[in-house]
Amino acid sequence: MTPKGEDADELVYRGADKVYVVESDIFDFPNEISFKENIVHMVKECKPEILLMEATNFGRSLAARAAAALETGLTPNCTGLKIEEDEFVQIRPAFTGNILAHISNDRYPKMSTVRYKEFEESDRDETMEGEIISKEPIRTVNKGPKILEEISEDKVNIQEADIVMAGERVLQESNDLEMLEKVCAEIGGKLGASRPLVDEGWIDMEYQVGYSGNRVKPRLYIACGILGAPQHLMGMKESEKIIVINSDFSAPIFEHADYGIVGFIYEVIPELIEKLREIKKL
Repeated sequence: MTPKGEDADELVYRGADKVYVVESDIFDFPNEISFKENIVHMVKECKPEILLMEATNFGRSLAARAAAALETGLTPNCTGLKIEEDEFVQIRPAFTGNILAHISNDRYPKMSTVRYKEFEESDRDETMEGEIISKEPIRTVNKGPKILEEISEDKVNIQEADIVMAGERVLQESNDLEMLEKVCAEIGGKLGASRPLVDEGWIDMEYQVGYSGNRVKPRLYIACGILGAPQHLMGMKESEKIIVINSDFSAPIFEHADYGIVGFIYEVIPELIEKLREIKKL
């Protein structure tokens, strides 16, 4: 299901042998009703064994509706998928990430939502060939949610950031987050936070990194005063480079660090800001 103008060839270049395209302006707006009706119709016609969707806010809502309509199961927030002895196995964290549950069922299609950026992007090859099949969209009578008011709001998406700098409850007050924001401004990064700061109401949940927040894979992740609880590590441990700043040299997060600074953040961060500004002047 795509808005008009989307390039279906791109999926072929990424390895798809067959691409079904339902193109319409009804998909310009993320309306779960329209998407669900068209997905259900397509599944009943094409009878796939496996149906995957992204584990975004919209994807989770859409997948649940589609699974209910298809009377099948749904495994959410998967971090791994594999075929084992001809059985499709869905892998997801359980008990706040302390174990990985391996799930399979006998209902078809076997449905999963997959966490954002969980798998490496497929190689692109424009010499690859595949079949593109166009289908007519189904226009539902139900128009879906009614928009009462549009409110302009700056959205923060730390999942797309190349650099993330995150703090934890070691900060003494909410205004101290400005110290981390100053570093972010100098290096072009985005501010992140652990769950305790969100629970305290110091920062919105869209900034949260971890099992119950955002999963990030930036080129550089800077952890300030973060001890390394499993819930937080689940959200950032696959970053390309990890720098840890912590006064506790025994903090578990140091085991995942590429570079570590043992020191009090109220001493290290101001000095870091000063050094960055000196470098910019050169």
